[in-house]
Amino acid sequence: MAPSTYYDTKARPLSARARRDAELAPALVALWDNYRVYGARKLWKAARRAGHDVGRDQVARLMRAAGIQGARRGKRVRTTKPDLTAPRHPDLVKRKFTATTPNQLWVTDLTFVPTWAGVAYVCFIVDAYSRMIVGWRVASHMRTTMVLDAIEMARWSRGNTLPGLTCHSDAGSQFTSIRYGERLAEVGAVPSIGTIGDSYDNALAETVNGYYKAELIYGPAHTGPWKTVEDVELATLAWVYWHNTSRLHSYLADVPPTEFEATFYDAQRTSLRQNQGDSSRSSGGYLLNEPPDMTPTFPRSGVSGHAGAIQCGALKGHGLHSRRSRRTL
Repeated sequence: MAPSTYYDTKARPLSARARRDAELAPALVALWDNYRVYGARKLWKAARRAGHDVGRDQVARLMRAAGIQGARRGKRVRTTKPDLTAPRHPDLVKRKFTATTPNQLWVTDLTFVPTWAGVAYVCFIVDAYSRMIVGWRVASHMRTTMVLDAIEMARWSRGNTLPGLTCHSDAGSQFTSIRYGERLAEVGAVPSIGTIGDSYDNALAETVNGYYKAELIYGPAHTGPWKTVEDVELATLAWVYWHNTSRLHSYLADVPPTEFEATFYDAQRTSLRQNQGDSSRSSGGYLLNEPPDMTPTFPRSGVSGHAGAIQCGALKGHGLHSRRSRRTL
């Protein structure tokens, strides 16, 4: 190499692309450093939502240069223990894990997390419309009571009575028990149980369990084994809040569940205002009253179990819980 070539290269200013990469790389790493679970596609969506004019391929290239990547799921381990002698509820879902409104279809399932102090069992209840986790419980056992506690949290966040609701699960003994059916009847919900022996009986709930483990339990933000069940419970509390309020979901056009539900209830209020306005104009009157708030209320009673207690505490800490709160979780 000629000396002039070397000195020319050293003195040459950075290209526009290099300057742009230097500006974007720290911003992308900061967005990724939130549980460190986003791959190129979701990090690209998050960057666009944050106001960065960047392409997907550029995000992938900068991620490779920074040495970061999204979470990867491991192999699934079954925790279902079907009670073959118990009567089973019919499959009302038929593998159609979609809904047109909130509180139309919930799905639930159990998973487990190994710790130094024993196994932590986790139960989630997910609204199929918005993919929001409406109830959850972490316990050192997998008895029916932990599922009932998760239902109580869901009742606290969504309402004590929800007629027209279907709650779908697999054929685990917790979900075929008499107490489980009675608790759903109190809510006004109808139980549904999927088929046995295939991977599609409760696909949506198993998907949530899968990325819960990939993003939190075995995710890059946590190193080393979990020590106690309480550690898993507190970490799950924070993850559920992030999942509901910040995590981008591709099924929801890459918006968080709270934002997706807020759009639904805003549309409901707009429709009510228009209908009320048309009625007032046809009668020569004026629109005097706002339509009722369509967002779900949070009952002050009905929370049982330690999971419900710390959930309430977390919501207070984020300013989402009050005597008259009607904000959507």
